[in-house]
Amino acid sequence: MFHPKRVFFEQASLEYPLGQELYERFKQAKVPVFMIGSHNRVTGIPGKTPREAYLEAKRTLVVGIRRTLEFSTCKPSAHYQLPLSTSCTGQCQYCYLQTTLGKKPYIRVYVNVDEILEQAEKYINKRAPEVTFFEGAATSDPIPVEPYTGSLAKTIEFFGNQPLGRFRFVTKFTDVDTLLGIDHRGHTHFRFSINTEHVIKSYEQGTPGSAARLKAARKVAEAAYPLGFLIAPIFYYDNWKQDYSHLISSLAEELEETVSSELTFELISHRFTASAKKRILEVFPDTTLPMEEEERKYKFGQFGYGKYVYPKETMEEIKEFFHREINTYFPSAEIKYLV
Repeated sequence: MFHPKRVFFEQASLEYPLGQELYERFKQAKVPVFMIGSHNRVTGIPGKTPREAYLEAKRTLVVGIRRTLEFSTCKPSAHYQLPLSTSCTGQCQYCYLQTTLGKKPYIRVYVNVDEILEQAEKYINKRAPEVTFFEGAATSDPIPVEPYTGSLAKTIEFFGNQPLGRFRFVTKFTDVDTLLGIDHRGHTHFRFSINTEHVIKSYEQGTPGSAARLKAARKVAEAAYPLGFLIAPIFYYDNWKQDYSHLISSLAEELEETVSSELTFELISHRFTASAKKRILEVFPDTTLPMEEEERKYKFGQFGYGKYVYPKETMEEIKEFFHREINTYFPSAEIKYLV
């Protein structure tokens, strides 16, 4: 469970029951509490170096109100992002949030969940009779803050009652027990981000190990959620085939017959931008992340900037390997994409 070192409250958040409840909870627990005017302007997080600032931010919780209720698009995985929280307690070295959330990527939660869900319903009604999909983890991992907010449980229950609304999110974390008994009606696609033990130990600090994630996935499968796995980022390193083969076979052994035919896989190879590399080296100066430009292919992305990706021959080898392994152990699963 995430235990913040300090908590900032946007003044207006105390006008909501959840904001008041969290304020009393942290005061009683003797966690340092500070008041601020806006959750977008937070000062007072210590850190003299980029690494210190990053680590202190990862132990900082900010409680605020989501005022912008115009949801961002989230193609191709969903129609819209659903903003329940921002940032993540994990310290994954490769994470793209390194460059999108600033030098102090503190964790934000929003207390006006009912208003956010009301807005989601408006989007659903506007697109009717089409089904509308929402992504709940575009800029966060919502599981670590769930014990404080209950937002994820409320959202899953909400979408269970929406004939034309569907919810999806992905997590690396394993505190899923409070979500297992919800009447989700198959409207929430529960996905886990998984990787080899080598990758987790090397680059995914502050997150559960592979075995713990697979056990949590089994619980979710037994609760009859539509289940998916994000294998990302895929690294091409010595013994990568052996390690990823072991990961997939271990997943099959853990799930056994509990998984439905709706099982999905999303495969994302490692890539990086020049700005991300600069930021990563500031925060993790001793990183062993493979970021040698001369070993990659430069590719322009859909958002107007370029990234360094594996060359075509490597990608073809990765594709052939994962399609073969997944089809061997999960012949009825859908591989949504490999990028």
